Amino acid sequence: MALSLRLHHRFVQGQQPSEKPQRSPIRRLRMPDLGGAAKGGTARRALMPVAARKAIEGVVEELNSLAAQNLDFAPARRRVRAAFLDVQQRLDHFLFKMAPKGIQEDERYQVNSKGVEVFWKRWLPQAGVSTRAALFFCHGYGDTCTFFFEGIAKRIAASGYAVYAMDYPGFGLSQGLHGYIPSFDGMVDHVIEQYTLVRATKEVRELPHFLLGQSMGGAVALKVHLKQPKEWDGVILVAPMCKIAADVTPPGPVLKALTLMSYVLPEAKLFPQKDLGDLAFRDPMKRKVAEFNVISYSDQMRLRTAVELIKATQDIESQLEKVSSPVLILHGAADKVTDPNVSKFLYDKASTKDKTLKLYEGGYHSIMEGEPDDRIESVINDIIAWLDSHCAL
Repeated sequence: MALSLRLHHRFVQGQQPSEKPQRSPIRRLRMPDLGGAAKGGTARRALMPVAARKAIEGVVEELNSLAAQNLDFAPARRRVRAAFLDVQQRLDHFLFKMAPKGIQEDERYQVNSKGVEVFWKRWLPQAGVSTRAALFFCHGYGDTCTFFFEGIAKRIAASGYAVYAMDYPGFGLSQGLHGYIPSFDGMVDHVIEQYTLVRATKEVRELPHFLLGQSMGGAVALKVHLKQPKEWDGVILVAPMCKIAADVTPPGPVLKALTLMSYVLPEAKLFPQKDLGDLAFRDPMKRKVAEFNVISYSDQMRLRTAVELIKATQDIESQLEKVSSPVLILHGAADKVTDPNVSKFLYDKASTKDKTLKLYEGGYHSIMEGEPDDRIESVINDIIAWLDSHCAL
């Protein structure tokens, strides 16, 4: 079974406890929450073994030991991120080395209406530079809204855009069981709630609002648009996950069985067949840098997560003709994680007349992070140019 993200049928039995919500007021992030358990609950050991993370070359043993610990719950992920911050800022990668100076940025934790503590961050243009529009980012499966996206966001912000990003519950620094999506629609609702609050703030409420979704985040962005068709001025999709290829779609009885099993063992993990990092990054040195994003989810995919991704793409595929917002679709022509032909299918199906599809010859999946420097710069510049063309002067 594959879903662009190469989902597979094999799984291990077992279940991990879900993290209890933390109820705390909105707060500007100064230091991460280093507590061992969520507020209002006690820390509980996971009942399933966690795959050991491969040691990162050039990192001291103490940091590698920290990165190898169980990151199922947010407090542990926050400790690890804090410990690696200094190392990450000195990495040899185009996005870090060439990041513009003077960008205004801050990050916060905010408890939403469902009692989930969500991490979000913003990047604003340098002082004295007027803001033309606001861009809201949806990250990919297993990824985070920090690390590589920090450099991407700074380059876009330097061109006059306010950039906002959040970690979904269960990913990055947000609360929740790591890598677990109990409901794709529920995750989308978390995104809508968070970004609705931000869009209502004084700094951006009168500006155009755009969505940017990468990989699985492309599916999230499309679902947000489909639920709010009149509220967005445009959608940018980078290697979007929005359709399952016919030759890898699970047969109906198999999908039904997996769905039923996902109710019994929702948090059980699947075994991936390949290391997607090697398929996503064309530049092997940038692939090594990606290992420093230690709070990304790289373990086996959880059963309920797999079923939810399949259902989400089927739902999106059935509604592609309802995509009415201006849309920019960018995809590596040699992508083996999400199929560029699916982006062509999306382009053909979308009802909007304002649509652009650009394929990058030889490009892999991570065209904003894993390509040669000049390609990364070209992709980000294409995003900025499209935003410029869709904003009033």
